[in-house]
Amino acid sequence: MFEGISDFHDWFAERRSRHLYRVSRAPLDQLAGWSVDPDTHTIRHQSGKFFSIDGLEVITNHGPIRTWSQPIIDQNEVGILGILVKKIAGVPHFLMQAKMEPGNINLLQLSPTVQATRSNYTRVHKGKSVPYLDYFRKPGRCRILSDVLQSEQGSWFLHKRNRNMIIETADDVPVLDDFCWLAFDQIADLLLLDNVVNMDSRTVLAGYPFSEPERPGWLAAAKTDTQAISASTALDRTQPRNIVELLSWFTEVKSGYQLSRTRISLRDVKGWICSLDSVTHEMNRYFSVVGVDVEAGSREVGTWSQPMLAPTERGVVAFLVKRVGGGYRVLVQAHTQAGTLDVVEMAPTVQCAPGNYDALDADRRPPFLDYVLSAPREQVLLDVVHSEEGGRFYHAENRYLIITVPDDSDIEAGPDFSWMTVSQLADIAQYGNYVNIEARSLLACLRFLRHAPAVDDSTSQPTGRSRRGRLTGRPQETTVPGPDWDPR
Repeated sequence: MFEGISDFHDWFAERRSRHLYRVSRAPLDQLAGWSVDPDTHTIRHQSGKFFSIDGLEVITNHGPIRTWSQPIIDQNEVGILGILVKKIAGVPHFLMQAKMEPGNINLLQLSPTVQATRSNYTRVHKGKSVPYLDYFRKPGRCRILSDVLQSEQGSWFLHKRNRNMIIETADDVPVLDDFCWLAFDQIADLLLLDNVVNMDSRTVLAGYPFSEPERPGWLAAAKTDTQAISASTALDRTQPRNIVELLSWFTEVKSGYQLSRTRISLRDVKGWICSLDSVTHEMNRYFSVVGVDVEAGSREVGTWSQPMLAPTERGVVAFLVKRVGGGYRVLVQAHTQAGTLDVVEMAPTVQCAPGNYDALDADRRPPFLDYVLSAPREQVLLDVVHSEEGGRFYHAENRYLIITVPDDSDIEAGPDFSWMTVSQLADIAQYGNYVNIEARSLLACLRFLRHAPAVDDSTSQPTGRSRRGRLTGRPQETTVPGPDWDPR
């Protein structure tokens, strides 16, 4: 446990310096343990486990682009992402891990207690066992707070899901070197910092149960934006629609669209160039498939090689929110991606790579994108850069934003959008294949905003922070290029 957040940063820096970490690019045909098929260019591990990279052809009637083909990761196994929780002096603490992933832009980030594919925890790599795994595979007398199969990035994975778990224990848990207990408030602070809390932690934290406030007067005292979000997460479970109506909206949207996927040879993917060194788009857009050699002193295996998807740019993920009474509504989008298990999932208001739409007419740009990118300072509640899954994606980042809509704004949401409360979104996220991983990342930030830093009541704005991640602040740029989560 840490008395203050500065103690955590000292510990984190010490863990970073304790081990050797090195990642270097390598040609795809020279990755140890991997092969590139000479006819199809499919990339596979020699064990037949882990994952492969192949081609996918997509046809849909949803979105500005109706047909395309692309490389995609096929990982036909369910991993475990689990966080162990324990109340210490009555306060929930989360057992987190300083974990190296080769794709992380800063290599070391804060991960769940357990973050392991099935191939890893069954030790296909013949390496060390995964610490604390039995708490999640054999919960026994522990209390299960959350346990759900959740989707991963639908534009880069085909039908990929992981088991997201939060387990509460009363045991005296030994804390290993690369692990630490963090209180709720401390995780809230870290979620405001760029590239500290990894994607796997965020998706699990999104499932942490909501609790009712202890003080009846809390909602009435919510005078600031941050406090209003807190109130909405805890109390506001009714308007504008109830859960049945929201699910009916989602079912109607899902029933009205089609999504057909066909596996094809990687060599047959249109618009992409396959070589023994990499796989790239002919216009250098979207992402590339590259190889890396890795050294990591703190991992189950000290050295390995693997292919990764490397985005060309940074993405933008944003919720528009509006204040109604004492709480907030978020504007949720029904979004189609190439590899999702179903036709659509609930996504943030904006989820795209703006640079990929530069050549399109204004009416084909994602709805609300320009609104988000041009939002004035006083409307920005959250502006932080978070990494995506560092085990499969190389230097993948999204800029996560929460933008308030003024009361007098004329926001017309089409049939693919619906307003809902934060609590309603969290309730729906307790079930798999409804809320996508980008929305769950923002939901984790919303969930923990109730423990945000102190607010200066004279301005109703959070006090300044020395780091870029913040609750309120000027957007870092007026136009942000980013990796698209599908080629549209």
